[in-house]
Amino acid sequence: MAEPKTKYDRQLRIWGELGQSALENASICLLNCGPTGSEALKNLVLGGIGSITIVDGSKVEIGDLGNNFMVDAKSVGQSKAKTVCGFLQEINDAVKANFVEENPDTLISTDPSFFSQFTLVIATQLVEDSMVKLDKICREANVMLVLARSYGLTGFVRICVKEHTVIESKPDHSLDDLRLNNPWPELKRYVESIDLNVEEPAAHKHIPYVVILVKVAEEWAQTHSSNLPSTREEKNEFKDLVKSKMASTDEDNYKEAIVAAFKVFAPRGISQEIQDIIHDSCAEVGSNSSDFWVMVAALKEFISNEGDGEPPLEGSMPDMISSTEHYINLQKLYHSKAEADFLSMEQRVKSILVKVGQDPSSIPKPTIKSFCKNARKLKVCRYRTIEDEFKNPSATELHKYLADEDYSSAIGFYILLRAVDRFAATYKKFPGQFDGSTDDDESQLKTIALSLLSEMGCDGYVLKEELYSEMCRFGAAEIHVVTAFIGGVASQEVIKLITKQFVPMLGTFIFNGIDHKSQSLKL
Repeated sequence: MAEPKTKYDRQLRIWGELGQSALENASICLLNCGPTGSEALKNLVLGGIGSITIVDGSKVEIGDLGNNFMVDAKSVGQSKAKTVCGFLQEINDAVKANFVEENPDTLISTDPSFFSQFTLVIATQLVEDSMVKLDKICREANVMLVLARSYGLTGFVRICVKEHTVIESKPDHSLDDLRLNNPWPELKRYVESIDLNVEEPAAHKHIPYVVILVKVAEEWAQTHSSNLPSTREEKNEFKDLVKSKMASTDEDNYKEAIVAAFKVFAPRGISQEIQDIIHDSCAEVGSNSSDFWVMVAALKEFISNEGDGEPPLEGSMPDMISSTEHYINLQKLYHSKAEADFLSMEQRVKSILVKVGQDPSSIPKPTIKSFCKNARKLKVCRYRTIEDEFKNPSATELHKYLADEDYSSAIGFYILLRAVDRFAATYKKFPGQFDGSTDDDESQLKTIALSLLSEMGCDGYVLKEELYSEMCRFGAAEIHVVTAFIGGVASQEVIKLITKQFVPMLGTFIFNGIDHKSQSLKL
């Protein structure tokens, strides 16, 4: 077997060794191994998930050969769970694979404690009643749950957890933590030691923009009541002031400073989102508090004391035009400040752990260091229960989606995916599932959907007429191209949840294969 670092080289570059270790220690349960579930699990097996358990009581049928690549003609009539399990074991023999030949709906009703052994459950193709029951079971057992369903050319993915905290949120865009608008004393002293009016042209061209901007910001503040630029006019004046320091037109370091001037304009301190986190009720920690909230409590103390309104410094510097000497000196300053902040945070974390009766060494140094580095990018995601969303959807959001042409199909499919379950409970089949005219099914489905809209407080609203015929035309089929997409989205969210990196989706993700659109509904 290939060494893990070689085998998983590409993904290690994305979520690192800590992320990969989390995957390899995770235990996943899949309910229903049709094409949607099989595609989701295949992606996780290839990624090196620790162990999998497939729950499915059905046998492989002829129809499965057209949409599930993990079964073949030889397996017709055999256990679907066993067949898919064997295929997945072949593509990565490092993964422990098990199967249970039982109907997932039956297992949910008769043996809820079964699910407590897993890190996360992926439940595919469940009807509404089973989703509600399983959500309750998993929340009580503190097991993460991802729901996924493919239905013709539509489908959804929905995360169900009480709370998910993220340290390494890895936003697409974030501001470098250079503190140009609030330099600490050591940085100030270093900047003051450098003369912007140095006569040597080569030296003038290699003053890093960090130094230029801190100096110009200080000069600006002296003439503007200690305030930094805030209006458009002031920002343009500030850039002109930077430009005026140029000795010649070919000084790229000053051009770089003008481009980076927006880093000076950023508000000091922490964002509203981080303020909300440090003032969250969970930041009042106790003996049962998670590592995340203990570190948040330490962060709150740090910001109020040695941080002077700022979180710990990240400590990294971007590339910039600079002499080697200046760049190395600045690097040392940033690294030293970040290390000092980390040591302060570490002491506060240990002190808090002692106060709440936990082992002061229970949170590893690398975890605290990662927290410090990402303190400006923390995320807390909370999800409503499925039952609460179904019984008490946000009226404001629901009416907004129904009235918005851009969301009309997404909200229509959301409602109809619930309506088809009620249809199936009444008529013992899904709309259009068997050969013959679908006119009666369309009429009955429409009646159910309008009743559902009324229950949701949306009397007077109607869905697009063509959506009823499409849902009947789908006949509850799982089309492979759609299942591959839905399964891919589900597995991506599973990886986010297990590695605690990147921000998982909020709300219900709806895929519309007719219009080639994906949208998230937060109800």
